[in-house]
Amino acid sequence: MSKAERTKQFIIEKTAPIFNMKGYSGTSMSDITEATGLTKGSIYGNFENKDEVAIAAFKFNVKKLQDTFAQEIEKQKTFKDKLLVYPRLYSEYYDLRITEGGCPIINTATEAADTHPILRKKVENTILAWRDQLADLIQQGINNGEFKAKSIDPEKTALTMIAIIEGAVMIAKITGNLAHLSDIMQALHKIIDDLE
Repeated sequence: MSKAERTKQFIIEKTAPIFNMKGYSGTSMSDITEATGLTKGSIYGNFENKDEVAIAAFKFNVKKLQDTFAQEIEKQKTFKDKLLVYPRLYSEYYDLRITEGGCPIINTATEAADTHPILRKKVENTILAWRDQLADLIQQGINNGEFKAKSIDPEKTALTMIAIIEGAVMIAKITGNLAHLSDIMQALHKIIDDLE
């Protein structure tokens, strides 16, 4: 890594939690300079504008999230157990402290849907890639004989799982009641059980 790449990575790592907690419009340039200890000129020497920093921060937060889940999924032997990683880890999401400020997908989606087309597109691509990954696990489970083939639409099931997860995270965050997250993850667990 060159010095410029290290500086860029440093800026991303220091600002990612701020963007995730305060959102794009809530994060000011002074927040960025304060978190990094760098001048405004240094920030703009590494990033074209605030949009570029926000996109890099979103990607960083999502990768942290994806890597945590991928490591657990990799350890599982059956496709059902791979899917069950989601309700298990999301039940403990706020204890795991994967990303400060909660789930970067729901946080960014909520703010960017109507106000920031570039970030909105990044969130959309993230959700569609997640849908494809889950649908692939479900399809492999069908192909392997673990799941009922005729009654399952892998893509619809994957989107339902994502909607349940993100809805649960939002409800737990808004109400401040983490028991809601655990309760809703039990319902997701049952949906996965019913695939057999």
